[in-house]
Amino acid sequence: MKCCKEKSNCPVDSTLNLIGGKYKSLILWHLAQSTLRFSELKKLIPNATSKMLTQQLRELEKDELITRTVYPVVPPKVEYNLSEFGKSIKPILEAMYVWGENYLEKSGRKVNCTMNSNKK
Repeated sequence: MKCCKEKSNCPVDSTLNLIGGKYKSLILWHLAQSTLRFSELKKLIPNATSKMLTQQLRELEKDELITRTVYPVVPPKVEYNLSEFGKSIKPILEAMYVWGENYLEKSGRKVNCTMNSNKK
């Protein structure tokens, strides 16, 4: 098997390019649970600065993994949710959760984050 080079059409590389940002997987995980506003995402991902969270949300929207809905009210109301395409990533995120949970357990550490598995 050849290693992926430059702009190849490698499936793993393509997936990582879409979800490999600093907080993208966490954003997608939380949006897989429910539709959320920016402030709710910020509370769920407290280490993300507002600037970084905004950047990651814009990239996910550009890549059509999430949708952004703006409601014409005062003050403005904006909600984020997974797009139909974005919903297809859920099994991958769930597998990542289980793998990471097993890894932490094997390492003698407990799961300690804002993510919860739907499988439990």
